[in-house]
Amino acid sequence: MKQVEKTISYWEYSDDNELSSEDLNLLQKAESAIDGAYAPYSAYHVGAAVLLENGEIISGNNQENVAYPSGLCAERVALFYASSKFPEVPVKTIAITAKAKDFIIDKPVTPCGSCRQVMAESENRFHNKLRLVMKGETGKIFIIEGVNNILPLMFHADELKKK
Repeated sequence: MKQVEKTISYWEYSDDNELSSEDLNLLQKAESAIDGAYAPYSAYHVGAAVLLENGEIISGNNQENVAYPSGLCAERVALFYASSKFPEVPVKTIAITAKAKDFIIDKPVTPCGSCRQVMAESENRFHNKLRLVMKGETGKIFIIEGVNNILPLMFHADELKKK
């Protein structure tokens, strides 16, 4: 038996001023998307914006439902809408941010496991690494190159193939 370690890598920015104009614009689109979130149960409003390789930006926000599994995260709303509108265009970058009703989110908002797996599928489908730009209401910003840095032991289609 042996212990195996896997490390992740990400960029940490102090504030918006350190971002490229492309990343800042995408993050602002994600912040604007927060306003359309439907979150009456958690009061945690999430916005996401997806930049496609063709330059299009698609936004989404979380949509809750009293039957919790029936809701959908902002990231998947944006990714699925982008895929339905531009099925052959790869995703370049996704920006994610959030606001809460009763507290300030001062750490970068990271995607849930289901969203991470959907992002991994996008990478595998188009054979390109996705960039993630993550921010809270205040504080630092994380930028991650590649879903493997947030989902190091992701599920792959190869595991479905029978021999």
